[in-house]
Amino acid sequence: MHWKSVSVSHCWLLLCLLVAAGTVPIDKIKVNKIEEPAEQATVETPDTGLYYDRYLREVIDVLETDRHFREKLQTADIEEIKSGKLAKELNLVSHLVRTKLDELKRQEVSRLRMLIKAKIDALQDAGIDHHALLKQFEHLNHQNPHSFEPEDLELLIKTATSDLENYDKERHEEFKQYEMLKEHERREYLKTLDEEKRKQEEARYDEIKKKHKDHPKINHPGSKDQLKEVWEETDGLDPEDFDPKTFFKLHDTNGDGFLDEQEMEALFTKELEKIYDPNNAEDDMMEMEEERLRMREHVMKEIDTNKDRLISVDEFLRASEKKEFVDAENWETLDEQQLYSEDELQEFEKRLSEQEHELRMKSDDLLKQREELQLQQDQLEAQKIEFQQAVQNLEQKRLVQQGDPPEGPNGKLQFHQDTEHAAAPGNIQALPPGHDQPQDLNQPAAPGQDHPHP
Repeated sequence: MHWKSVSVSHCWLLLCLLVAAGTVPIDKIKVNKIEEPAEQATVETPDTGLYYDRYLREVIDVLETDRHFREKLQTADIEEIKSGKLAKELNLVSHLVRTKLDELKRQEVSRLRMLIKAKIDALQDAGIDHHALLKQFEHLNHQNPHSFEPEDLELLIKTATSDLENYDKERHEEFKQYEMLKEHERREYLKTLDEEKRKQEEARYDEIKKKHKDHPKINHPGSKDQLKEVWEETDGLDPEDFDPKTFFKLHDTNGDGFLDEQEMEALFTKELEKIYDPNNAEDDMMEMEEERLRMREHVMKEIDTNKDRLISVDEFLRASEKKEFVDAENWETLDEQQLYSEDELQEFEKRLSEQEHELRMKSDDLLKQREELQLQQDQLEAQKIEFQQAVQNLEQKRLVQQGDPPEGPNGKLQFHQDTEHAAAPGNIQALPPGHDQPQDLNQPAAPGQDHPHP
């Protein structure tokens, strides 16, 4: 979806909704420049990762069209927006805007209900109250599915702000799970080896870790040394001429007077290249992204004094005047940290074992059901054959009773000798006229007739 990057009102609303997302790019917030250019550029923004992302953006786009709401946003501060206080202004927007918001909400409720139904159908679970399940979605008022009210805007803002603020925390937890899984798989592999091969594998693993740690010094993110290296190697300027204000302008790529989180992360590329190389087997790119995330979080924590997830030129210059800017401590990289304890790893492995056991049980149950279904199918097939044979026998009996010869294979008639009219042994059947009647060799010849020669 496209949205206007230079709209003050739009940016202020997005500030409370989107800036909390650590890796979600945001357009630059211009609180000190009210004028809008004649031509407004549009940029493509990536998905926030929220399951209601589309609904969120559509609501923002509709609200942006109302002049009154935009004017209120220009004078509101971020706390008023995040607290939901601004939501009361929804009562003053135009009827057309409210109508569009009503329709958006009805579509969202319908979408959520379809998701719930699909989930229930997949689990084959009947008798569940759909209305009760809607309560788990906190970004709208499910008790009123037809109209968009101030409460809906308040819920949307608070929910999105909370969800996005927890985004980095969830990413850290996912990374820890990833690292523990790697170690678990390594230990499980060692169990499959004999003692000699196990020692060789352990030695190889230690060598890889040692090689990964063998890298140049890592400058403290956001320190003078780190920024001077970017100034010299990326910007191609004399390190002796380093000037914080000039540096800020060089890396404020859109010239809005702010460094957002993505512009800050771009400054760490040189440091990360010292540690990670995608061509090296010992360097994990998942770890590199986690390292980047931690660097950005650290700098924002140190410099972003108003906690709006943006660094203004004043905040940047104030930070450059601190003692820590010059005399920064050494940066501790991921390979120097203990990301999890042995107890946490054991608990993780225990959960894995329980999940594997549960999956095996389900697999065994499914296999048993398959065997039972196969047995039932075989029984039904046998009954079918038996039924077909019984029908065939009944049909043959019916044909015999009617005096019609039963059909044989391929529909051919089967002829059977009539035992009641069959000639007894020794009897000669009459022949048509013109044919000699054969004589019974056991009977005496008539007078004047000779016996035929044998």
